[in-house]
Amino acid sequence: MTAITPECTVARYLARRLAELGITHLFGVPGNHLGPFLTTLRAEGDVEWVGTPTEGGAGQAADSYARLHGIGAAAVTYSVGAFNLLNACGGAYVEHVPLIAINACPPYEQWQNYRALGLFTSHMSPRRESNLDAYRQVTVEAQVISNPGLAPGQIDAALTACLSTRRPVYLEVMEDLWDEPCAVAEEPLLRRERPFSARNQAMLDKAVAAILALVEEHPGPDGRPRPIVWAGEEVERFRLDRQLGDLTQATGVPFCTTVGAKAVLDERLPQFHGVYNGKASHPEVHSIFKDWATCRIGLGTWSTSKNLGGELAVGTDWVVAARGGVSVGTQYFPDVQLARLIPALQDALVARFGSGGLTADYFAEAHAHHGAAEDRPASLEEHRATTLRAGGSSSGSGERLTYDGVFDRINHFLAKETRESWTVVSDAAFSLIGSMNLTLPAGGFLSQVSWLSIGWSVGAATGAALAPERGHARPMVFVGDGAFQETCQEISTHTRLGLRSVVFVMDNGHFYGIEQMLVHPSYYADRDAHGADDTDGADFYNVLHPWHYERLADVFSGKKTPAHGVSVAHTSELDELLARLTDPTDPVNSGPLLVRVRLHRHDYPRAMAYKVKGE
Repeated sequence: MTAITPECTVARYLARRLAELGITHLFGVPGNHLGPFLTTLRAEGDVEWVGTPTEGGAGQAADSYARLHGIGAAAVTYSVGAFNLLNACGGAYVEHVPLIAINACPPYEQWQNYRALGLFTSHMSPRRESNLDAYRQVTVEAQVISNPGLAPGQIDAALTACLSTRRPVYLEVMEDLWDEPCAVAEEPLLRRERPFSARNQAMLDKAVAAILALVEEHPGPDGRPRPIVWAGEEVERFRLDRQLGDLTQATGVPFCTTVGAKAVLDERLPQFHGVYNGKASHPEVHSIFKDWATCRIGLGTWSTSKNLGGELAVGTDWVVAARGGVSVGTQYFPDVQLARLIPALQDALVARFGSGGLTADYFAEAHAHHGAAEDRPASLEEHRATTLRAGGSSSGSGERLTYDGVFDRINHFLAKETRESWTVVSDAAFSLIGSMNLTLPAGGFLSQVSWLSIGWSVGAATGAALAPERGHARPMVFVGDGAFQETCQEISTHTRLGLRSVVFVMDNGHFYGIEQMLVHPSYYADRDAHGADDTDGADFYNVLHPWHYERLADVFSGKKTPAHGVSVAHTSELDELLARLTDPTDPVNSGPLLVRVRLHRHDYPRAMAYKVKGE
């Protein structure tokens, strides 16, 4: 650091550091304490301010932006804004998303007045550290900046922690410090990785040897090993997709992904065998992953209820490399970095089995072994073609839409009909379960699969559209009606920015479908039940007030900011809408499009059948 000069202020310092990190957009809700910083941010000109209707929406946008870009930021004002942002920050902490939470607080002078006279001002709490204490629970670094001389060091410490741990950090800055002079940054911000010592090398070697032994100890009937890789969230969060791609290409080993790592690699690759999500997996994928493969190698996978979908544990024929260590059967190897494990494992597998020596089509192998009587797909290609055929069929065009019918049809649209690039942003619950089997290119899927804050997808679509890595792609959002009621106002940001998002609101008769499934799945046993009113046997607390969701487009649109809304209930109506999406001259493509998808209240995705049968 150089001496303090008027050349730099606290506001300029932070604005320049954000720009240095490659952040192009800062999301948030303004307040008087934040105003001086936003004025400086605009004057600097490198980071664009994106005001959102809610602090939660700002956090959702910053979260998805960070997932794609590597780091993101949101800014709010003290207490009333910061506590609204806390939920998004909590989700980012759980899901290892590098998010910078900036909280502008009352000036030092006002805190002195409170101490001396008990004089409160806007948004103050009697507990001076209330905001700081809350954020300490969901960040890896939390700083209160009250001295301009210390500000550069505190800012750098927090941002370095964010880069290094890939988790959220918190900066609370007093309003009267923004324009105070401070030192100019001389050193660039750098990620600080854990050191790699001789002890780490020895542990890595032992872990790789144990994985190799596990593979060899579990051959198939023909004596050949049949491992399958299960790629997880940490591959995506730690930007290890290239290493994973090198591993699968060099060895030929088939791989699945978790829901949270969906589309970490292009899902049209010949090694990709589907999304494995426990009992909620596609039945053919579940059979291949659990029954045909003889051992499973989890790379960066988290053991969560969503990843294991109804299954409670992994077995002794599993490898799980995550959270800084590696479990191999009943053995555990601590302090093994995933970034080093993947290439080391690649080298070991190639050395043992040869280049491409694990190449296999497990669908074809299982079919050949069991025979056609088992009604198995004859190959991976046939499995994929079957999922596309189901969506591409023109029969039954007058039938009512179902969850499965919608996602099958969307799968065909994305694979065969549209020429545009899309980023699928899926909300929690039935939307996530339904969308997990879409076939997507690398980077084409976003979801919040551990924290599962309903409504996340609507605000997240904003960040997805503005992240440089996916700015060319249109967001396609799938969100439940209850979730949409929580965050619908974020469509205002889509409209103001002219984002050409398509938001499918899955309206299953104004009803919290997933909550009913979790509490009383027997409700769904009769899928042919008629009626969707409050007396159809649903638990009263799961019933929502009905909205005409498509009409909200009129609320948010303006003369220069168009938005459109439509309602679809039958397959023919969905077909017509998708055809319009391929026509660039159609007005529905001029701005955000709200699609109310009207479904029967007793309908549910096929992947949840295990819950109903298990009741």
